[in-house]
Amino acid sequence: MHNRAFQQVDVFTAKPYFGNALAVVMDGTGLSDAQMQRFARWTNLSETTFLLPPTPQAAAAGAHYRVRIFTSAYEMPFAGHPTLGSCHAWLRAQGAASDGMDVIIQECQIGLVKIRRSRSAPGDRLAFAAPPLKHRTPCENMEGVAAASEAGLVRTLTEALGLQSHQILAAQFLDNGPRHFGLLVDRRDTVLQLQPDLAKLAAALPALGVTGVGLAAVAPFEPQAQPEDHSASPLILRSNREARAFKSSAPLTPAPDVEIRFFFHADARGVGEDPVTGSFNASMAQWLMGSGRAPRQYLAAQGTVMGCEGRIHLSQDASGQVWVGGDSVTCIDGHVTI
Repeated sequence: MHNRAFQQVDVFTAKPYFGNALAVVMDGTGLSDAQMQRFARWTNLSETTFLLPPTPQAAAAGAHYRVRIFTSAYEMPFAGHPTLGSCHAWLRAQGAASDGMDVIIQECQIGLVKIRRSRSAPGDRLAFAAPPLKHRTPCENMEGVAAASEAGLVRTLTEALGLQSHQILAAQFLDNGPRHFGLLVDRRDTVLQLQPDLAKLAAALPALGVTGVGLAAVAPFEPQAQPEDHSASPLILRSNREARAFKSSAPLTPAPDVEIRFFFHADARGVGEDPVTGSFNASMAQWLMGSGRAPRQYLAAQGTVMGCEGRIHLSQDASGQVWVGGDSVTCIDGHVTI
């Protein structure tokens, strides 16, 4: 047993205790998989991370650290809020040595993830480059019994969520490490007033072969020519009077363009709802931007019905890379014995 530096970070919020909490063990050297899993189960948070030196191959490619990400039940190859929260904790631990770092490279199971630091935003906002996305429409490229079976599962999922078929505008299987199922629905109220049947949802998720299902509603927007440097432009305008007013007045807390909810399968405990989900927002942004259903820069809200104020800043640069950004704050700073 060793005394190890520890931080508990609130991610995707600048307001402590209104985002998604993450436990970060600052040095996981010498811990076995079983020890990491047991500690992650004990924290009882959606994710716990352990920071390690990068592998020699990753270090040669520029990685600054390696992270292992555990839920209470299993290890994840990648996750969004653990990526930003771990990087926030790592930078904080570096102190003055990190002052010149504007790009950080994180090693995790899916490979190297680039994280950029925006010093113009409050709290040195971080954004990670969304990993490559594999996605497909349900029943796409399938035939016969397999297609019919998948269609039946999607109908079951729709019923479990308490949705009507006319409320669903589009659906996709999404895979960027974690495997999710995404639904685009008609209105923000559809997302916020949703009351899923958790028992049906718990049965539907494993049957679909996904770990979670999320919903998004996108405010109307006017497609327009994008500036060459998307990172320098403000939030893309929605096609309404409030959005046009935002262009000139630039309020401190702009209204979100997209409302998100995400439900995940939590092993024997059934189904839970996540306050903010970086990996799901990353895959949704890649799908929605790529299909022209969302602007190439927008602000998403998640956790509203849980009393949280998660805010996710999504943008796509000139090369087509989607970036997922958010603020983080440290709420606990100390040591743990593991």
